Amino acid sequence: MNLSVMDPVEHAVERVKVILFRPFDVSKWFVLGFCAFLAYLGEGGGYGGSYHRSYNDRHGPFHGGGFASEMGAAADWVKFHLLLVVVVGAIVLFLAVVLGVLFTWLRSRGRFMFLDGVVRNRAAVSEPWTQFAVQGNSLFLFSLVFGLIASAVIFGIIGAGLVLAWPDMRAGHWGIGTGLALIIGLPLLCVAISLCAIVEVLLEDFVVPTMYLRGERVLAAWGIVRREILADHAVTIFLYFLVKIMLAVAVGIIALVATCLTCCLAALPYLGTVILLPLFVFKRSYSLCFLEQLGPSWRFFGETLQPPLPPPFAPPPA
Repeated sequence: MNLSVMDPVEHAVERVKVILFRPFDVSKWFVLGFCAFLAYLGEGGGYGGSYHRSYNDRHGPFHGGGFASEMGAAADWVKFHLLLVVVVGAIVLFLAVVLGVLFTWLRSRGRFMFLDGVVRNRAAVSEPWTQFAVQGNSLFLFSLVFGLIASAVIFGIIGAGLVLAWPDMRAGHWGIGTGLALIIGLPLLCVAISLCAIVEVLLEDFVVPTMYLRGERVLAAWGIVRREILADHAVTIFLYFLVKIMLAVAVGIIALVATCLTCCLAALPYLGTVILLPLFVFKRSYSLCFLEQLGPSWRFFGETLQPPLPPPFAPPPA
């Protein structure tokens, strides 16, 4: 079966028109926007580094005492304030872990809420929250474990690189340790980050829709994706990733323009999601339209859709 990676773009645009503009309903935008906000909670948000750049411009290694003196001063400050550093570090780490777990749980449940809203063209919160609780909690556990493993691998590579480069950093010169850290560490870091990104895309675009459509938990859905999608369409999936990169660039440009035109209102949490809701609906619809090419058993839209669980409202009699 030949799968197109470009035809779903047109179909996804049509889904955006149907869901958000035929007819236009402000209340629907805010409710569906809340579901999208949960679905991508903690994943968005750019940040600048103006302070970081200006600080380096004034006090960087090419101004003042240089890199070695900066490191020595920092080490001395830590020694004299070790207890404060440990306490503050422990509090920050605890809060980061708590918020990370909470955001992962809400994001896992929100993904099914937003997916349900896009598939059924409805704005609902409580029904899909309850209806897909099993799938959402299964996704949460997988995301939590995967996130811990990915973090351990990435920070392990960074830590190993710092260990190799630390003698040169203390000495304030470029040596063999720094060279090895860059030559070995950077490629490993790029590979690890790329693999994590691939898993995230497969999870979001293929596994979560499979869980929704088939009513499966996450590991069973991974098996279905491997057998029915990845095994026979490796080249197409590679092209799919290339198109996703191009679409991400285009969507990013549109989001940037919208942020400027709205005087940065589109950068605010939740409100920005509502303003940029067409982009989120398009992003969610594209993978669904791609999967529908696999056959009737992969239908998400239209009268032939059979939800994995009974809909909250019975259809009107014929």
